[in-house]
Amino acid sequence: MRIWTVANQKGGVGKTTTAVTLAGLLAEQGKRVLLMDLDPHGSLTSYFGLDPDTVEHSVYSLFQHQGKVPAELPRTLIQPTSLANLSLMPASTLQATLERKMVGVEGMGLIISRALAHLWDEYDYAFLDNTPVLGVLLINALAASQHLLIPVQTEFLALKGLERMLHTLAMVAKSQRHALSYTIIPTMFDRRTQASVQSFRTLRKNYPEDSWRYAIPVDTKFRDASKQGLVPSALDAQTHGVKAYRRLLDDLLSGNPGIQSERQSA
Repeated sequence: MRIWTVANQKGGVGKTTTAVTLAGLLAEQGKRVLLMDLDPHGSLTSYFGLDPDTVEHSVYSLFQHQGKVPAELPRTLIQPTSLANLSLMPASTLQATLERKMVGVEGMGLIISRALAHLWDEYDYAFLDNTPVLGVLLINALAASQHLLIPVQTEFLALKGLERMLHTLAMVAKSQRHALSYTIIPTMFDRRTQASVQSFRTLRKNYPEDSWRYAIPVDTKFRDASKQGLVPSALDAQTHGVKAYRRLLDDLLSGNPGIQSERQSA
Protein backbone atom coordinates (compact mmCIF):
# COMPACT_ATOMS: atom_id res chain seq x y z
CA MET A 1 0.00 0.00 0.00
CA ARG A 2 1.15 3.51 -0.80
CA ILE A 3 -0.13 6.14 1.64
CA TRP A 4 -0.48 9.73 0.51
CA THR A 5 -1.62 12.45 2.88
CA VAL A 6 -3.33 15.57 1.52
CA ALA A 7 -2.92 18.46 3.95
CA ASN A 8 -2.50 22.18 4.36
CA GLN A 9 -3.04 24.36 7.43
CA LYS A 10 -5.41 26.54 5.48
CA GLY A 11 -8.91 25.64 4.40
CA GLY A 12 -10.42 26.05 0.96
CA VAL A 13 -7.28 25.29 -1.05
CA GLY A 14 -8.51 22.13 -2.81
CA LYS A 15 -7.53 19.33 -0.41
CA THR A 16 -10.69 17.26 -0.87
CA THR A 17 -10.78 17.85 -4.62
CA THR A 18 -7.17 16.71 -4.85
CA ALA A 19 -7.80 13.55 -2.84
CA VAL A 20 -11.00 12.61 -4.70
CA THR A 21 -9.64 13.29 -8.17
CA LEU A 22 -6.34 11.47 -7.76
CA ALA A 23 -8.04 8.55 -6.00
CA GLY A 24 -10.63 8.33 -8.76
CA LEU A 25 -8.02 8.29 -11.50
CA LEU A 26 -6.16 5.46 -9.77
CA ALA A 27 -9.38 3.49 -9.22
CA GLU A 28 -10.21 3.83 -12.91
CA GLN A 29 -6.82 2.26 -13.64
CA GLY A 30 -7.87 -0.77 -11.64
CA LYS A 31 -6.06 0.13 -8.42
CA ARG A 32 -7.76 -0.59 -5.10
CA VAL A 33 -8.01 2.79 -3.37
CA LEU A 34 -9.12 3.83 0.10
CA LEU A 35 -10.10 7.39 1.01
CA MET A 36 -9.96 8.28 4.70
CA ASP A 37 -11.69 11.43 5.95
CA LEU A 38 -9.80 12.75 8.98
CA ASP A 39 -11.51 16.16 8.97
CA PRO A 40 -14.35 16.57 11.51
CA HIS A 41 -16.09 18.85 9.01
CA GLY A 42 -16.46 15.80 6.81
CA SER A 43 -16.22 17.40 3.37
CA LEU A 44 -15.03 14.14 1.83
CA THR A 45 -17.78 12.24 3.63
CA SER A 46 -20.46 14.64 2.43
CA TYR A 47 -19.03 14.44 -1.10
CA PHE A 48 -20.18 10.82 -1.29
CA GLY A 49 -23.61 11.46 0.22
CA LEU A 50 -23.00 10.55 3.87
CA ASP A 51 -23.76 12.84 6.81
CA PRO A 52 -20.85 13.30 9.25
CA ASP A 53 -23.36 14.35 11.90
CA THR A 54 -25.16 10.99 11.86
CA VAL A 55 -22.76 8.42 10.41
CA GLU A 56 -22.35 5.48 12.82
CA HIS A 57 -19.16 3.90 11.56
CA SER A 58 -16.30 6.33 11.01
CA VAL A 59 -12.66 7.20 11.61
CA TYR A 60 -13.75 8.29 15.08
CA SER A 61 -14.28 4.63 16.02
CA LEU A 62 -10.56 3.94 15.58
CA PHE A 63 -9.80 6.20 18.53
CA GLN A 64 -12.09 4.47 21.02
CA HIS A 65 -9.73 1.69 22.16
CA GLN A 66 -7.07 3.44 24.25
CA GLY A 67 -4.55 3.71 21.48
CA LYS A 68 -5.03 0.16 20.16
CA VAL A 69 -6.86 -0.81 16.98
CA PRO A 70 -8.60 -4.22 16.92
CA ALA A 71 -7.61 -6.08 13.76
CA GLU A 72 -11.12 -6.40 12.31
CA LEU A 73 -12.31 -2.90 13.21
CA PRO A 74 -11.02 -0.91 10.19
CA ARG A 75 -12.86 -3.14 7.72
CA THR A 76 -16.18 -2.54 9.45
CA LEU A 77 -15.84 1.23 8.99
CA ILE A 78 -15.37 1.21 5.22
CA GLN A 79 -18.14 2.23 2.82
CA PRO A 80 -18.34 1.70 -0.96
CA THR A 81 -18.60 4.66 -3.31
CA SER A 82 -20.17 5.11 -6.72
CA LEU A 83 -16.90 3.99 -8.33
CA ALA A 84 -15.66 0.41 -8.32
CA ASN A 85 -12.31 -0.04 -6.55
CA LEU A 86 -12.81 3.18 -4.56
CA SER A 87 -13.80 2.92 -0.90
CA LEU A 88 -14.35 5.47 1.85
CA MET A 89 -13.76 5.50 5.59
CA PRO A 90 -16.01 8.44 6.54
CA ALA A 91 -15.59 11.13 9.17
CA SER A 92 -17.77 11.94 12.14
CA THR A 93 -18.12 15.40 13.60
CA LEU A 94 -17.24 13.70 16.91
CA GLN A 95 -13.65 13.72 15.72
CA ALA A 96 -13.56 17.33 16.85
CA THR A 97 -13.60 16.04 20.45
CA LEU A 98 -10.52 13.85 20.08
CA GLU A 99 -8.07 16.54 21.09
CA ARG A 100 -9.54 16.53 24.59
CA LYS A 101 -10.25 12.81 24.86
CA MET A 102 -6.84 11.59 23.67
CA VAL A 103 -4.76 13.54 26.17
CA GLY A 104 -2.38 11.15 27.90
CA VAL A 105 -3.29 8.12 25.77
CA GLU A 106 -0.18 6.15 24.87
CA GLY A 107 0.44 5.82 21.14
CA MET A 108 -2.27 8.31 20.23
CA GLY A 109 -0.24 9.55 17.26
CA LEU A 110 0.00 6.11 15.65
CA ILE A 111 -3.65 5.04 15.50
CA ILE A 112 -4.11 5.70 11.79
CA SER A 113 -0.84 3.87 11.07
CA ARG A 114 -2.08 0.86 13.02
CA ALA A 115 -5.45 0.90 11.27
CA LEU A 116 -3.83 0.98 7.83
CA ALA A 117 -1.49 -1.84 8.81
CA HIS A 118 -4.57 -4.07 9.20
CA LEU A 119 -5.62 -3.13 5.64
CA TRP A 120 -2.19 -3.28 4.07
CA ASP A 121 -2.84 -6.09 1.59
CA GLU A 122 -6.37 -5.01 0.72
CA TYR A 123 -5.57 -1.69 -0.95
CA ASP A 124 -2.96 -0.40 -3.34
CA TYR A 125 -3.34 3.24 -2.27
CA ALA A 126 -4.73 5.18 0.67
CA PHE A 127 -5.44 8.92 0.62
CA LEU A 128 -5.79 10.75 3.94
CA ASP A 129 -7.85 13.95 3.66
CA ASN A 130 -7.08 16.22 6.60
CA THR A 131 -8.31 18.97 8.83
CA PRO A 132 -6.35 22.25 8.53
CA VAL A 133 -5.98 22.27 12.32
CA LEU A 134 -2.71 21.05 13.82
CA GLY A 135 -3.68 18.40 16.32
CA VAL A 136 -3.95 14.66 16.92
CA LEU A 137 -5.60 13.90 13.56
CA LEU A 138 -3.04 15.74 11.44
CA ILE A 139 -0.17 14.29 13.48
CA ASN A 140 -1.62 10.80 12.90
CA ALA A 141 -1.81 11.45 9.17
CA LEU A 142 1.77 12.68 8.93
CA ALA A 143 3.02 9.73 10.96
CA ALA A 144 1.24 7.27 8.65
CA SER A 145 2.13 8.97 5.38
CA GLN A 146 4.78 8.01 2.85
CA HIS A 147 4.35 11.20 0.84
CA LEU A 148 2.59 14.47 1.54
CA LEU A 149 0.60 16.42 -1.02
CA ILE A 150 0.15 20.11 -0.15
CA PRO A 151 -2.44 21.87 -2.32
CA VAL A 152 -1.85 25.61 -2.31
CA GLN A 153 -4.33 28.01 -3.86
CA THR A 154 -2.50 30.48 -6.09
CA GLU A 155 -3.25 33.55 -3.99
CA PHE A 156 -1.26 35.42 -1.35
CA LEU A 157 -3.01 34.26 1.85
CA ALA A 158 -2.68 30.63 0.82
CA LEU A 159 1.08 31.09 0.57
CA LYS A 160 1.06 32.06 4.25
CA GLY A 161 -0.76 28.82 5.05
CA LEU A 162 1.96 26.93 3.23
CA GLU A 163 4.58 28.49 5.49
CA ARG A 164 2.70 27.19 8.55
CA MET A 165 2.43 23.73 7.02
CA LEU A 166 6.13 23.55 6.28
CA HIS A 167 6.92 24.72 9.81
CA THR A 168 4.78 21.86 11.13
CA LEU A 169 6.61 19.42 8.88
CA ALA A 170 9.93 20.61 10.25
CA MET A 171 8.74 20.05 13.83
CA VAL A 172 7.45 16.57 13.02
CA ALA A 173 10.68 15.67 11.23
CA LYS A 174 12.69 16.78 14.24
CA SER A 175 10.62 14.72 16.67
CA GLN A 176 10.55 11.62 14.46
CA ARG A 177 14.09 12.07 13.15
CA HIS A 178 12.70 11.45 9.69
CA ALA A 179 11.84 14.01 7.02
CA LEU A 180 8.62 13.37 5.13
CA SER A 181 8.83 13.97 1.38
CA TYR A 182 6.24 16.33 -0.04
CA THR A 183 4.96 17.95 -3.21
CA ILE A 184 3.44 21.44 -3.30
CA ILE A 185 0.52 21.52 -5.74
CA PRO A 186 -0.57 24.94 -7.06
CA THR A 187 -4.37 24.91 -7.30
CA MET A 188 -7.26 27.12 -8.48
CA PHE A 189 -4.94 28.74 -10.98
CA ASP A 190 -6.46 31.42 -13.21
CA ARG A 191 -4.00 32.75 -15.76
CA ARG A 192 -6.35 35.70 -16.45
CA THR A 193 -5.59 37.27 -13.06
CA GLN A 194 -2.29 38.86 -12.14
CA ALA A 195 -2.65 37.74 -8.51
CA SER A 196 -2.87 34.09 -9.53
CA VAL A 197 0.02 34.30 -11.97
CA GLN A 198 2.21 36.12 -9.46
CA SER A 199 1.45 33.64 -6.70
CA PHE A 200 2.33 30.74 -8.99
CA ARG A 201 5.62 32.40 -9.90
CA THR A 202 6.35 32.94 -6.21
CA LEU A 203 5.85 29.22 -5.51
CA ARG A 204 8.18 28.34 -8.37
CA LYS A 205 10.81 30.77 -7.14
CA ASN A 206 10.67 29.99 -3.41
CA TYR A 207 10.17 26.20 -3.60
CA PRO A 208 11.79 25.14 -6.89
CA GLU A 209 12.58 21.57 -5.83
CA ASP A 210 9.30 20.83 -4.09
CA SER A 211 6.62 22.46 -6.26
CA TRP A 212 4.86 20.67 -9.06
CA ARG A 213 5.90 22.26 -12.32
CA TYR A 214 2.35 22.91 -13.53
CA ALA A 215 -0.86 24.05 -11.82
CA ILE A 216 -4.43 22.83 -11.36
CA PRO A 217 -6.71 25.33 -13.10
CA VAL A 218 -9.99 26.73 -11.89
CA ASP A 219 -12.65 24.34 -13.22
CA THR A 220 -16.38 24.50 -12.51
CA LYS A 221 -16.69 20.80 -13.35
CA PHE A 222 -15.17 20.01 -9.95
CA ARG A 223 -18.19 21.59 -8.28
CA ASP A 224 -20.58 19.80 -10.62
CA ALA A 225 -18.94 16.45 -9.80
CA SER A 226 -19.23 17.03 -6.05
CA LYS A 227 -22.95 17.81 -6.38
CA GLN A 228 -23.47 14.43 -8.04
CA GLY A 229 -21.15 12.50 -5.73
CA LEU A 230 -18.93 11.48 -8.64
CA VAL A 231 -15.18 11.59 -8.98
CA PRO A 232 -14.45 14.39 -11.50
CA SER A 233 -13.08 12.02 -14.15
CA ALA A 234 -16.35 10.06 -14.11
CA LEU A 235 -18.29 13.23 -14.87
CA ASP A 236 -15.96 14.51 -17.58
CA ALA A 237 -12.63 12.85 -18.26
CA GLN A 238 -11.53 15.59 -20.66
CA THR A 239 -12.11 18.69 -18.57
CA HIS A 240 -9.05 20.90 -18.05
CA GLY A 241 -8.93 20.18 -14.32
CA VAL A 242 -9.01 16.40 -14.74
CA LYS A 243 -6.32 16.56 -17.41
CA ALA A 244 -4.13 18.55 -15.02
CA TYR A 245 -4.63 16.04 -12.21
CA ARG A 246 -3.86 13.19 -14.61
CA ARG A 247 -0.58 14.89 -15.47
CA LEU A 248 0.13 15.39 -11.76
CA LEU A 249 -0.56 11.72 -11.06
CA ASP A 250 1.80 10.64 -13.83
CA ASP A 251 4.52 12.83 -12.35
CA LEU A 252 3.93 11.52 -8.83
CA LEU A 253 4.04 7.92 -9.99
CA SER A 254 7.24 8.58 -11.91
CA GLY A 255 8.79 10.10 -8.80
CA ASN A 256 9.49 13.35 -10.63
CA PRO A 257 6.88 15.94 -9.58
CA GLY A 258 9.24 18.85 -9.02
CA ILE A 259 9.99 21.71 -11.39
CA GLN A 260 12.26 20.19 -14.01
CA SER A 261 11.23 22.08 -17.12
CA GLU A 262 11.96 25.61 -18.26
CA ARG A 263 8.58 25.76 -19.96
CA GLN A 264 5.93 26.37 -17.35
CA SER A 265 2.17 26.70 -17.59
CA ALA A 266 2.26 30.37 -16.63
